[in-house]
Amino acid sequence: MKVLMSVPDVATKTGQRDLVLLIVLYCTAARIDEILSIKINQVHLDANKPYITVIGKGRKIRTLYILPKAVAHLKKYLSDFHETEPNPEAYLFYSRNKGRFGKMTQESVNQQLKKYAALAHHICNDVPANLHAHQIRHAKASHWLEDGMNIVQISFLLGHNNLNTTMIYLDITTEQESIAMATLEDEDKQNIPKKWKVKSDSLAMFLGVKKIANK
Repeated sequence: MKVLMSVPDVATKTGQRDLVLLIVLYCTAARIDEILSIKINQVHLDANKPYITVIGKGRKIRTLYILPKAVAHLKKYLSDFHETEPNPEAYLFYSRNKGRFGKMTQESVNQQLKKYAALAHHICNDVPANLHAHQIRHAKASHWLEDGMNIVQISFLLGHNNLNTTMIYLDITTEQESIAMATLEDEDKQNIPKKWKVKSDSLAMFLGVKKIANK
């Protein structure tokens, strides 16, 4: 992600916009359509804990907090790309052809991402040459898990309706299931024998859910 974010040419308006878009995609792990649907009135940079609200599937609203560096980039972006008093109904990331009330298309974003990924891939082989926005969401979710974030919280931040969806989404293996479930553990009970250390090879069995037989 660091290499990918180093590629946009911030000396250009397009490069400035694309860097901030990459930052928001990564720091929120929101779906690309959720990001492109953000309007100015959903961005709260001056709150005690700056955050962005996104409207997900089923019109469910999620609050996604953002870190100081992302806030700084967003404030500069707003200053450069929006009016001093932005219209609350204007899109945060808008189409240059349609103006501030026209959404950027997912196709346009993915086209830009592929361009940057091709450049970044020459620097770091870990960057997929055929990158698309969904992979950035996946990367952030994986990093949250690696940092020890509660798996239920990750599920909420991703806008998933159930934990199994998050487990599948993160490609969690059988060996990782107990570790992921351990993030639910109460810190005050760390010395108690771990109930999540089970011999079962099935998360479904651990949760008391009947396993669906393979057909």
